Amino acid sequence: MLVTNELILEELAGYLEILLIESYSHWLRLHFPRIYQESFQNNKLLNLQKWCNDIVVKYPNKVFESKDFTSIRENAIVSLIERDDLQMEEVKVWKCILKWGIAQNPGLSSNPEDWSNENVLLLKTTLKNCLPRIRFFQISGEDIYEHIQPYKKILEKNLWKNLIKRHMAPNQPVSSVILPPRVILTTELPQKSTKPFSNVITEANSAEIASWIDKNDNMYSISNNPYEFRLLFRGSRDGFTRESFWNLCNGQKDLVVVIKVKGTDEILGGYNPIGWDKSVGDSEKCEECFTFSLKNGTVQNSILSRVKNLKAAIYSSSNYGLTFASSLYMYCNNHNNRCFCYKDDSYMCYEKPIRKESTYDDRFSYFLVEEYEIFQIHYY
Repeated sequence: MLVTNELILEELAGYLEILLIESYSHWLRLHFPRIYQESFQNNKLLNLQKWCNDIVVKYPNKVFESKDFTSIRENAIVSLIERDDLQMEEVKVWKCILKWGIAQNPGLSSNPEDWSNENVLLLKTTLKNCLPRIRFFQISGEDIYEHIQPYKKILEKNLWKNLIKRHMAPNQPVSSVILPPRVILTTELPQKSTKPFSNVITEANSAEIASWIDKNDNMYSISNNPYEFRLLFRGSRDGFTRESFWNLCNGQKDLVVVIKVKGTDEILGGYNPIGWDKSVGDSEKCEECFTFSLKNGTVQNSILSRVKNLKAAIYSSSNYGLTFASSLYMYCNNHNNRCFCYKDDSYMCYEKPIRKESTYDDRFSYFLVEEYEIFQIHYY
């Protein structure tokens, strides 16, 4: 699509843009960081930019708390902070914009007391399109004193004067433009169910898995997890057999598997965005798969093992149930309860084993399943 724009094939680019949004929105969400960055590299992708921003205004941490925040383009920042429905406290918007502005000027100290007049002018110029879109008059006096006053030199003198006037004499008129407060949603955001969603994992576990899916270094909290884990399969309900797995899960995509190992506190699992297809009968390529072991009880630390052999990330065969190649296997051959993890230093499709070294007999680590579930993830 970016190539078609470069070739000035605007009509085709526009068609592809709408097709992506209407027919492949879930794929866009699962690759959101890259899509967001690239959509703002071309100002003609307005529909895709709006689609991205409609998500970010509800879940601003996806951008403002991302590790790549300071490398985001100015037009993307401006398009967000001018939105009335951006779900952020205004003082937090200010602090993020300040962080972004300082990062655009390598060598500029984060301590304003160290700034020369040239530094002030440089930062003021960098933020010239952002500052007019911050709702300064919606920030409390305490936050203005603590978070804005140290940086007042980058504000227009009249704005700073009117901010002080507004808080000291709130009934007196001011000459600066007062932007309206942002519209904070109360009922529009879907409410998460209070019922336990899993027999295996907790909400905190699902937030950790969601962070891994998004490759987010800052782990999501329970409250800002952007994914809904919709139960697709449960062993105790649907049966602990290969046949049950294939009947309910064949061809399904965006799957998270969680397995409670019998007789231990271990919770094993994996993420497979492309799903398993029984008709393939072979290894399949996937760049985003990973397997894991979750912190739980006596298991003190989680283990994340991302795929490294992209061409053999998963294996689909009627002889097995779900399989993450050379990592995690369920229901091999004729044994419905025969499950194992696998490691072979000479052939590892994933970065590391997900069970303790002591559980492996040569290359295999067998276990029985107490319960296992498969969720299909969806954006709220």
